[in-house]
Parts: sequence; C-alpha cells; structure tokens
Amino acid sequence: MTLLHASLTLPRAESPAPVTLVGAGPGDPELLTMKAYKAIGAARLVLYDHLVSQDVLELVPQGAECVLVGKKPGQHTLRQEDIIELMRRLAWGGRPVLRLKGGDPYLFGRGGEEVEALAAYGIPVRVIPGISAAQGAAACSGIPLTHRDHATTLVFATGHRRGVDGPCTLDLDWATLARPRQTVVIYMGVVTLPLICAQLIAHGLSPDTPAAIVERATLPEQRTLVGQIQTLPSLAQAYAVRPPALIIIGDVVALHALTDIAPLADKSAALATLS
Repeated sequence: MTLLHASLTLPRAESPAPVTLVGAGPGDPELLTMKAYKAIGAARLVLYDHLVSQDVLELVPQGAECVLVGKKPGQHTLRQEDIIELMRRLAWGGRPVLRLKGGDPYLFGRGGEEVEALAAYGIPVRVIPGISAAQGAAACSGIPLTHRDHATTLVFATGHRRGVDGPCTLDLDWATLARPRQTVVIYMGVVTLPLICAQLIAHGLSPDTPAAIVERATLPEQRTLVGQIQTLPSLAQAYAVRPPALIIIGDVVALHALTDIAPLADKSAALATLS
C-alpha cells in the first residue's frame, strides 16, 4: 500500500500535525538556507515537487518517506486540489508533513494556495523561504536583476499558457512588461517564448532589447543563452532549451559578459553563453 492510499485510512487525531513548506532553492544544495537544511534533516515524511533537485533530496534522512507530488507541463502526478487533500489527511492523521518546493514557496510555487487551504482546515503551517530561481539564475549567469544605471524596477511574471487544448494565450499586462528601465523575469515561459517576445515587441519594447534564457540554473549542467528579444526564440529552439528555464529581459542582460566571473556552480564544460 502506498502512502497515497494509506492516508485514506489514517485515524483522525485530536489535533492536526503541522505542515512545513520549505523552499529548496534553485537546485544547488549549498544554496539552501540553514533553516531549510535543518528542517529537511529532521523530516520523516516529505512531499516534493519535480523542481527539487536530486542533490537536495539526498539530504532527506534514510528511512523517511518521500512522495513525488509535482507537476510538469501536461503531466501532473497529482492535481493541486489532491495535493492539498493529501496534506489535510496526513496532518489530521497525526503525520507531520514537510512540503518541499523548488525555489521559494511563495514565488510561483503555489505556496499561498496551500497555506490558505491548510489554514482553513485548522492545520498549523510554517513557511521556510528559499532562494528563488530568479536569484539563482542571475547570480550564476552574471546578470544583475537591478542596477542603478539600467533597471530600477524588477517584475516577475509567469509564462504558463492558458488554453492547453486551444490557442496559446497568456493573461499578462503586456504594456507594463514592455516598460523601459526595468528587468522582467518570466517563469515557465519556454513553451510560450515566441509569443512572449512577439507581444513585448508589439507593445513597444525595442526588438534589440537584451534578453537571456537560463536553463537549469545553479546546477552543473546550467546553460545561458544571451541575445535579444527578437532572436531569443530562435536561439532557444536551435539549442533545444527545455524546462526548467527562466527568461530575463532588460538592459541588465548586456552586463552578462562583464559580470559572469564568479559562478556559484562548476560549469566549466556545461555553460554555453551565446550572443
């Protein structure tokens, strides 16, 4: 019997066990916070997402139960509502849960939805933040997210498509994203990259605006492709970029060649930087 089925038969405890949402960071286990490291080392039951790296999972104690509940585009181990229901049953069955998420739980990690739902069930929740994928990608590719001379505003957006079975659409404020003197970081935008770049140009952003896509940030196989928003889709296609990858748009990307001097991960044979 798997844990997914065993949770259905757990007796209801007098009070629920806690759920801890932990940000596992962008992949490199050395970028975990000390609090996250300690929580993972003490865990007995872990529900983890696809974006949690294998190196981080190896920090979970032997004998602890680890269950993959993550979602990929078009491939969901469990629906979001089922993940919440599983946590509810486990917590009210007296099982403390460590919910391990890539990056930071509150930055496109659906952590807010989970905390809101668990609180409604009377379950105590603790959130341990993590270094975001955007921070990891910026540091490991030499692209500062803000800079007094180039970007005084930083915007995060999701490129996750709507209408999977129909036309590809994105519900984004394109006029805001196309403003000058800012950095735009787009999560989950590999599939919709051509649409993103076309819409930004259509809403006034110069086609020559520097842009980059960072694949598997902070991991040994990280790749950084640097170009312009008019060329980035063709670069990504030519080099077969696959998720997880982040898109960084703005004049700060032009600083990449000057500031990529102290990578956090050993990328000697894996980093491909193009212009």
